[in-house]
Amino acid sequence: MADTGGSRDDDPRGAGPEGARDSAEGPEGGAADAAGAPPAGVPREPGGAPAPAADAEAPPAAGDGEQAVPAVPYWLSQIPYLLVMSALAAGIVVVAAAYFKRGPAIIAGALLLAAAFRLFLPKDWIGMLAVRRRWIDLLTLVGLAVLLIVLAWVAPQLSS
Repeated sequence: MADTGGSRDDDPRGAGPEGARDSAEGPEGGAADAAGAPPAGVPREPGGAPAPAADAEAPPAAGDGEQAVPAVPYWLSQIPYLLVMSALAAGIVVVAAAYFKRGPAIIAGALLLAAAFRLFLPKDWIGMLAVRRRWIDLLTLVGLAVLLIVLAWVAPQLSS
């Protein structure tokens, strides 16, 4: 038998030394062993004891006086992200049409919209707009928006 670097004497499932496992247990030790452990699929606490069964009918409890925020479906949480990306795409199209003052202003507006979503909506409701900590996201979005507004202000208008 190949040495895997560990000792089977300290196996927490009580399998014992050198291959005393039953072949029906599989790699995870799924069957109940001699120590009376529950079968596979039963959640365990870190100490190896079975986790207490959760009451399926009880509503989730809010901790420390917080109101429980309803879960939002994944597709619905991506709507703010899609709105921001649509506004960014519109700004890029305007820049491509040689409107170098309006395009960056639209893009800056999209970034400010993303900052507003990030500031006021919970993390579960904003999807991929939540990248880092809230203050870092806000600082980045507002900073880029200000830079683009300055760019739109100083850029010459090439088309009439």
